[in-house]
Order: sequence, then structure tokens, then C-alpha cells
Amino acid sequence: MRPPTSESRFPTPISGIYPTSDIGHPTSDASDYPTSDRSDLQASLTPNAPAVTKSGVFKVHQVGSRLYFEIPRRELGKDYVVVTTLAGTPDEIGIRGTQGGNNLVRFERRENRLLVREAAYRDIIADTASSQQLAAQLIGVTRILAALNVDAYGPDSAAVVEVTRMFTGGVPEYTALGRRATVDAARSYVEKFAAYAKNVNVTAVQSFTPQGGAPGAGFPGAPGAANANAPTTEKYTFSIAKLPEDPMKPRLLDERVGYFGVTQRDFSGATQRVESKRYIGRWRLECSDKKVGSLCVPKKPITYYLDPATPAWIKPWIRRGIEDWQGAFEAAGFHKGIVAAEPPANDPDFSGEDATVAMVRWLPSATENAVGPSLRDPRTGEILDADVQTYLNVMNLNRSWYFTQVGHLDKRAQKLPFPDTLMGRLVEYVTAHEVGHTLGFPHNFKASSMYPVDSVRSRTWVKTMGHTPTLMDYARFNYVAQPEDNIDLDDLIPKVGPYDMYAVMWGYTPIPNAKTPEDEKPTLEKWTRMQDSIPWYRFASDAGAGGADPGEQSEAVGDADAVQATTLGVKNLKRTMAMLESATAWKEGTTFDDLEELYGRLVGQWATDMGHVARVIGGQYKQEKYVGQKGPVYRPVEPARQKAALQFLLDHAYATPAWLLDQNILRKLEPSGSLNRVGNAQARSLASVVSNERLQRMLEFEALAARNEVYPVADLLADLRTGLWKEIQSGAPIDAFRRRLQRVYLEAMASKINPPAQAAAPQGPGGGRGAAAPVGTADFRPILKAEMRALDADLAGAIARTSDRMSKAHLEDARDQIRKMLDTEQ
Repeated sequence: MRPPTSESRFPTPISGIYPTSDIGHPTSDASDYPTSDRSDLQASLTPNAPAVTKSGVFKVHQVGSRLYFEIPRRELGKDYVVVTTLAGTPDEIGIRGTQGGNNLVRFERRENRLLVREAAYRDIIADTASSQQLAAQLIGVTRILAALNVDAYGPDSAAVVEVTRMFTGGVPEYTALGRRATVDAARSYVEKFAAYAKNVNVTAVQSFTPQGGAPGAGFPGAPGAANANAPTTEKYTFSIAKLPEDPMKPRLLDERVGYFGVTQRDFSGATQRVESKRYIGRWRLECSDKKVGSLCVPKKPITYYLDPATPAWIKPWIRRGIEDWQGAFEAAGFHKGIVAAEPPANDPDFSGEDATVAMVRWLPSATENAVGPSLRDPRTGEILDADVQTYLNVMNLNRSWYFTQVGHLDKRAQKLPFPDTLMGRLVEYVTAHEVGHTLGFPHNFKASSMYPVDSVRSRTWVKTMGHTPTLMDYARFNYVAQPEDNIDLDDLIPKVGPYDMYAVMWGYTPIPNAKTPEDEKPTLEKWTRMQDSIPWYRFASDAGAGGADPGEQSEAVGDADAVQATTLGVKNLKRTMAMLESATAWKEGTTFDDLEELYGRLVGQWATDMGHVARVIGGQYKQEKYVGQKGPVYRPVEPARQKAALQFLLDHAYATPAWLLDQNILRKLEPSGSLNRVGNAQARSLASVVSNERLQRMLEFEALAARNEVYPVADLLADLRTGLWKEIQSGAPIDAFRRRLQRVYLEAMASKINPPAQAAAPQGPGGGRGAAAPVGTADFRPILKAEMRALDADLAGAIARTSDRMSKAHLEDARDQIRKMLDTEQ
């Protein structure tokens, strides 16, 4: 707990404060700073003006509506971080608890002014040589954010400065919306303040006049105002926290183990280049002299407070989500290294916006999300503050995921709304995931492909290991599991897994006798090499659409074999589709809103599953390695597996999914629209398969690898063409969904054969590991043209065999489109 605030109330003048117009000063060196005569300050220091002083890391005085900081000499030049947090907002303009910009500042004295200067830790390391220090100083000049006149002196010449305007709009860096809005000081005020041993909090109400943008739109997470140009009033808490006097010993970051981190640049030139040093982000967790068995009791456990605004029924589940991590910290040697706590009942100054208080917030917002930001010491990576932000409507998102993925396995999910016991468990999962971010962990999308699909279906395996090795993957619920697998319901939901325990062990276990981060490297390397023999200890976070590894995917389960996993997933989607109408008809007299929403989510899940398979084509397996580890980092996916993935898409993604087009459902939702729903999903999948990045990567494989190791681009395009246009071989009618898909295919080919000028990427050499490959189409445009000529020949013969009028018109139009794209004069 923080020490209680020292507060005094008295008539001014404030005891021990000397206005600068006084002849004498409290210490002999006060005359080093010229005095200034401020008659308005003198007026405020009359016995009739009430004043309040609170003492902490430095004193804060409020005289009427004015706020003063008293900065003692010992705090000059020290590093402080200013954390801006949204504390109150009009409905849906912003989200309470969202963190805005953080400023690192120092207080400096220059004559009769106190400067608030950006510390902006420049991430610079230089050796002790004077030349290196001088060179570093050349790029170490920082901005002056505010220049404040010294209005009075306290004991030991402590500068007393009025800071009201810093929080009511006079300093742009301390208005949360910065240049996007102007703060009207006449409609802004300091609401309250508090002082503690390590920090000072100021809560201000700011009224904004927009400048070319929505008031709330400039703040992270803000959905935006209904009237983007209307003035608005919001409340912010500025927590000014001193960085630790005794910096934590940092631990070097390793790309093979997932941690957020801080980066510093080394200009010493020891390796004949500018080097970067990265330290992991982690809480300071140190052993006390007490033990429970073989585990040490931490001097100060990582403590997360529960937001008082949280509904009572859900608090136990949030508490469980926090303390689910205790087992992982036992792997690092700590007994109850992380705990949940209620805010102190008798501390009126306690604030969740405090930069030294970690809190799990419950935010009344329609946003379907939760986030876990944290604040790290730029010198060492020490996590100083964290705020898990759980938006109320994340319950709706998890309801949708759970229903579409595993609802057929859980009777509790087969009638809306879910019971509190199920929804509480889902909130526990969300909380544990976001707390994981605030412990230092990014997403690990490699994890979901580290278990064989058969293991994901094993009741005993998932009981012990989970269906994914980590809670930090987006492997939501076990959609691979089949009814006959009899997996326990609680094991359908992700939990803290083997990778999480490994990562906590790697980052938080004390390493005795290691005095520097470099001294820890041999031990850390030994732990990291465990990944060579234990695959579920591996890490990677690249889930982007351009990622090469089909095992690094978001929203995937069992992507060790995406075709097998998706085959099982589609079987489950069909089961869910069959119960969709009965599950959403939970009360007579209600609308079909639930039916419409969950039907849309189910189509979306189908599209996502198809996307997992598309990533196999042209893919490369990746295991992050450092010098000294055997084997390549990248190796191509087997050609047979790539061909099987394409055939799966032709059979399941590009064939019209009749099971999704239930007329009993569709006619309750809309007069039309299913063509767009399904067509758009198919279009996204097809665009992924023929993306420039994928085709370019496959061409490079052909140039560098043996023939039996690659799936040639020419073969891929021929197989795709034959599968998408299979009706022309038989003369069968082409339904509206297939016609839409075939038009999308032609449009994709046209955009590559004749790309818009602005879309053509410059053809130039890349450089370095991971350098972006060219994404222009010149390298594969010839084979695309050849494919179109072959298709045109097939279409010419098919038209004569086609009796269906719509199909014939479609094929004639397709020939027109091909002629147009091949006509170089167009």
C-alpha cells in the first residue's frame, strides 16, 4: 500500500512558503535565483483564500482554483513519467480508463523559472570516453514542454510554481487530444489532486473545441462522437510518477521467447556499428527471506486491483483470471507472485488512474474488445503500471465465438442468453489473456500449430496441456473437438499453458551471481535451447496476411494441419447451423437480431477457417534461431501439402456452400444478401491465394530449391483455373454464386496483368534478413497471360455446349473480359 497522504488545511500564506517578493529567503543559496513580483499570486496568498497542501514525492498546494507544485532541489533532474488516463467521458466519445500519451519529463531550474523538459529517454548508451559522451550529447537535446515562473520558495529553496495551465489547456502536451482540439481554459478546471511517496495525481476536466476532427477520435480506443465537430468535455487524470531511484537489473530480450521490451542504442562503436540493446518488459519481482516449501515469498507481489465499477457477480471470475497466472510464477520460484485485491475501502485518494496502481477495469462501452496496456521504465524494461481494460460488450464477442465454435458441445450455449456461470468463465479467460499482456507477453501465434490435431482431440491431453500451449494465442475455443471426443467443457476454453509457464520461468526466475545482463546470457541461452526438443516452447507473433508460416495464424486451432483441422471445424459449423434458429428463439415477441448476428458470425467463422488453409499454399515453416543452432530458420512446405490445400479450397471454399444457405433462416433476415455474404468471403480467400506476395515467394522457391521441393506457380495457376471453371468441361449450368466467384477471379487476373500505376511496387534490390520482397507483378505476368489464353480457348468450346442462357451469357462476358485485359492498347 502507498503511504497515506499528508494533508493540511490552513488560511494562507502557506506555512513555510516564501513569496519571491520577500526580501529574505529560507536558505543561503536562494539568492541564486532572481525574484519575481507576482501581484496576482500575492492576492491569492491572503488570509482569506483557503489553501490545501498534500505532501508526497513533492508537495502540491491548491489555493482557490489554482494548483502549485513545490519542487525541492533533490527532485531537479530526476526522471518522471506522466501517464494520461481518460477518467470520464460523454457516452461513447471515449472509453474511461484508456491510456493516452505518456511523457517522460524532468524538472530543471533556470534562473527564476522552472522548466518542465522532455526527458524522452533517447535510448542512448555510450562508453565513458569523453568523445563518445560528447557525441551522444549532440542528439540528446530535448524539448521544453513548459516554462513556469517561480512564484515562491519553500524550505531549501524548493521552487513553488503554478501548474494550473498545464492541466487546463495551456500546454499542448498535457491535453489528451493534443493539436486535434483546443482546450478552453474558461470551461476547464482542476477537479482534485493527490500526493503519494512516488507520484502525484491531478484530475482535470477539460473542455475541447475541435480542430478538424472528432474530439474523441484522437484518443486511443475512442469510437468517435455522434457529432464530430461538436465541442465536448472530458475528464483526465495525469499521474506524475517518479522512475525508481534504484533501477531494476534488466534482462536481455531474445527474439525466440516472447516479451515486449524497450530498446536502447549503443554508440560506443565497440562492434564498429551502432548496436541496439533490448530488454524485456517485466515487473520487479524479488524474493524475500520467507519461503513456502521450495518457493520464495516475494517482497512485493504483482498486485492487480478490481475496478469498483465491476458488477459484483463477475468480480470472482475476474479475480480468477488474474490469479490463474500464479501457477506460472511458481515455475519461476515465487509463491503467489501475482494476486488480485479490492481497492482500499478507506482511502479517498485511491485512484485506478494512478501510475503506480495496476487495475482491471470494467468499462461501459459497446466496443467488443479488451486490451492490456502497460507502462515500462525505458532504462530497464521494468513494468511500472498496467491497466487491463475490459469493455462490457466483450461478453457479446465471446458469446458469439463460443456459440459458433463449440456451442454444439455445450448445452448451456444452446439457448440464449448464456448462464452467468458460463459467461463468467469466458470473462475469466479474457481477463487472464489481457493480464498476460501486462505481464510482458505479446501474442504467440506459433503455439496453435505445435500440437498434432489428434492431440487437440484427446481428452487426457487437453486436460493437462490445453488445446494450445499458451493463453497468449488467438486459439479461442477448441473447434476441432468432436462430440465423440468427450472433452470436458472447461477444457474447451484456453488456459495458462506450458508455454506460459516456460515464458514466465525464462523472464522472471532470478539468476544468482549474475551481476549484469550479459552475465545472464549463458543461463538464458540454455533455457532457450529447450525449444529445440520441446516444440510447444517456441514463439512467433507473425499472424499477418503476408506471413509465410502457415503455423503462425490468428484465430486458429490445430493449424499443424490446417486442412484436417478445418475439415473437423466445418463439420462442427454444420452442427451449429442446425441449431442456430432454436438457440436464438429464446423469447417470444423478440426480434430476429440474435439470429442475424450469430448467422453472420457463423459465416465469418467459415471464412476464417478457409483462410487458415490458404496460408499453406506457398508457405514456409519457421523456427526462430540464433547463431550456433543447427538447421535453417525457414524451409518450404511440402508440395503435396500445398496441392492438398488448394484442392480443399476448391471443394469447400469455392464450391457453393449450400448448407449455409438455409432459406428458413435467410428469409427471416433479409430479402436478399446471401450472394454478397458468401461471395465476399470467397473473394477474400481467392485474393489471398493469388496475392502478389505469395506468387513472388513461390517464384523465388522455384529459383532456389530443387524441383521436388516446390509447387510451381504455373501448376498452382493451372490447378486453380481448372477447379474454378470445372463447369465448362461438362456444360453444366453455372449458379449465381459460382458466376460471382469466376468474375472475381477474372478481376484479380486483370489487376495483375494491367496493374494501376500507383499499385506497381518499385523493382529494386532488397537487403538484409526479412527485407520486403518486391510485390510488383512483372515476374509472373507472363504466366498469368498464358493462363488467360488457355481459359479463353476453353471458354470458346464451352459456349457451344452450354444450353443454360445465363451461363452462356456469363461465359461470353468472360471472353470479353479476357480480350480486354490482354489487349495492350487498353
